[in-house]
Formats: sequence, C-alpha cells, structure tokens
Amino acid sequence: MASIPGFKAYDIRGKVPSELNTDIAYKVGRAFVKLNNAKKVVIGMDVRTSSPELSKALANGLTDAGCDVIDLGMCGTEMIYFSTPYFDADGGVMITASHNPPEYNGLKFVKKGSVPMGYASGLGEVEQMILNNDLGKLATTKGKIENKDVMEAFIENLNQFYDAKKIDSLKVVVNAGNGCVGPALDAIENKLPIKMIKVFHEPDSTFPNGVPNPLLPENRQPTVDAIKKHKANLGVAWDGDYDRCFFFDENGDFIEGYYIVGLLAKSILRSFPGGKIVHDPRLIWNTLDVVEKAGGEAVVSVSGHAFIKEKMREVNSVYGGEMSAHHYFRENAYSDSGMIPFLLVIQLMAEEGKKLSELVGDMIAKYPCSGEINTTLENPKAKIAELKAKYSDGKLDEIDGVSVEYDTWRFNVRMSNTEPLLRLNVESKGDEELMKAKTEELLTLIRS
Repeated sequence: MASIPGFKAYDIRGKVPSELNTDIAYKVGRAFVKLNNAKKVVIGMDVRTSSPELSKALANGLTDAGCDVIDLGMCGTEMIYFSTPYFDADGGVMITASHNPPEYNGLKFVKKGSVPMGYASGLGEVEQMILNNDLGKLATTKGKIENKDVMEAFIENLNQFYDAKKIDSLKVVVNAGNGCVGPALDAIENKLPIKMIKVFHEPDSTFPNGVPNPLLPENRQPTVDAIKKHKANLGVAWDGDYDRCFFFDENGDFIEGYYIVGLLAKSILRSFPGGKIVHDPRLIWNTLDVVEKAGGEAVVSVSGHAFIKEKMREVNSVYGGEMSAHHYFRENAYSDSGMIPFLLVIQLMAEEGKKLSELVGDMIAKYPCSGEINTTLENPKAKIAELKAKYSDGKLDEIDGVSVEYDTWRFNVRMSNTEPLLRLNVESKGDEELMKAKTEELLTLIRS
C-alpha cells in the first residue's frame, strides 16, 4: 500500500520540504474537514522557520473546504488542547516538530473535545484521501480566518490546578530553549511569588543554543549552570512546543520523569482523594507505591499519548503520567501539559516544606532506575523474542513490549513507534548496584 513518508503513529512529522511541505499541508486541511465534517478548526504553530508557510497552506485547505479557522499564531501545543473545547471547535491542528532538529516540522491533530487523532483514529484515513485525491468538493463559500489571542484565557484556566498563596518565594531557573514557552512564562510570572531566572527565553526559529530537547544530556548544562550560579531552588526546562517540562533539583541534578509521575500523582490525589492514576508500563514500582500510600488507584496503559488519553477517559482517571515527561490531566481535557506540572511541583515543595532533592530522594533510593536507554537495531522484534526466552523464568507481561519482573528487579523492552530502536528500562527495589549490573547484562545481550 502506498504511503506518505511523514505520516507517523501519532502525528505527521518529517523534513521540510522533502517529507512535509505546503502541498501536503493544504491537502491535509481539505481532508481533515471532510473526515470530521468540521465547521470550525483551531490552528497554531511553533517557532520554526517553516511554520508560517505550513500554517498558511493548512488554513487555505481548511477554508477552501468551507471551514472557519481560528488562528492562534505562535503558541504551545497545550494551547490547542485548551482552545479546541474553549471555542467549541470541531478540531485543532498544531504545527510543530517539538524537539526535532530545525529542518523538521509536523502536524498534531485533535478532534472535537481535544480527543486525539492518531494514525489508527483518523490520520490513516487522511493519508488515504490524499493518495486517492479524494479531498471532497471545494466549498461554494470559503471559510473565514479569525486571528485570536487566547493567552489570558489559557493562563486563567491554569488557576484551577494550583494556589499561588501556597507557593513559596522560590528562585526558579526557567529554560525555554528558544522555543514557544517564553511568552506563557511571562504571562504567568506576575501571578506567582517566585523569581524566574530566564535562560534562552526568546523564541528563535534558528535555535541558536541547540534544539529544545532537555532529554539530550548536552542540552542540560545551561540549566545546571544557571542553577549553580544563582543558587536557585530548582530548574525547569521545556521542549519546543512545551507540552513537556523537565526538572532539575537545587544541586543541578536532572530528575528522571519517572519520579515526577510519583510526585504529581501524590499532589493530584490531595485534590481528588481516591482518584485513578494512569501510568505507562516501562517503570512502575515507585508509582504503584506512591499511589497506594496516597489512597489512589493505579491503572496501567500502553505508552503513547493516544493510548494514555483513551485509558484515562475509559476509567475517568484524574491524572496520567509517562516517564517520558508527558503528564495528562482530566480537568485539562485529558490532555498533556508542560505548565501544570511546573505549577504543581513548586506548590508541593512549599506544602511539604522540602527541597526537590528531598521530595524525590526517597523515591530514587527505594526504586533506582536506569532511565530509558535506546539501541538502534535492524531487527528489534527478533531481539525482543530472544530476551523473552532468556528471561522466561520471570513474571512476564506484554501490555507494551515485554516486561519481566523478579522479586528484586524488573525490566521493560519495547520497540519505538517511529524509529528502528529498542528502548530499555530497568529498575530495582532499593539496590542501585543490582539495577546497574542488570542494565549492563541486558545491554550486552541487546547489542551482541
């Protein structure tokens, strides 16, 4: 079956113009309207050089199909998630390649109510419509485009998640990575008692300080340096479209997203006692422990935003967290946010009267983990089968990839949805040396 290179499991993403260009963006607009019978769609874009032309082409496709467009201009992905229900629109499209290199761009989609639209839930049909040139008739009356600034309403909406009166006057390093989050931080700054130390704050399509991807160790140093220089209480860094944020403690140590899931679950369960917490299966022991102690109920889901959001809706979960730093909130249209975790963590620090290192220190000691380690392989499927056979004496679970559990340690291996990669995560019960030894053992097998 023919395919278009940029169409992925969760979104469209590729190099501009070879894999994604104005022609594709225009046709996507037409197909999106036909598929969803859309009368009104919200669009926005990140800071990339190619974003304005793709946005214009997308808007043309939408309006040629007779659909009205609300254009937010430069914004974060979570502003699309917020604005789609806010304007009672039939869908939303964000033009972003998040943390990919500058030559990439992409399109992320939601349907009415900010329900995600991935390859299995509409995007595959859009691809087939384009391949078959089945885009529907041009409308006799073209839709209209309205430019809207929703920053104030967006910031106002965040109020339900935190209480500024419960936050201490902390010194916080905020690293925007020259992505889109700077204006949102400026808009919320005067509502918080904290002092922001701003790093790479201005949106800049050339990404002069590297691509905004705090998962790359080489991108973390500027945040660490600023924490040490200003003796800050913590640091927070965002990716390009700020649907993810990453935390550093007062010593400049990077905190794995796994432990932030535990912190946020604990924080949210204070407001929603007995609530359900959805989590991914890669690293689980700390989450299960924290949720049980906080009186909540943990529910496991396949990794990936479409699956987590679906599971959250199914069980009416108040919060969902992935170790990849995607954090989802029921009261936020079940969508991920890079702003809400930042606000909840600084409030939790004040409520517990602890430094960030103290908040996560017990978790890290009780459940040390490897963090996700990627290996490029020609045949990741065969390797998974090999590992399954080798560790067949452990307790096996295949919710997502393969998880194997023993009394004192466990691991998960899964294939990437978008690249020829095998992803490994290992954790132990209170034994860092065992975790490191088992990580080494597994990597040797994977890479042999």
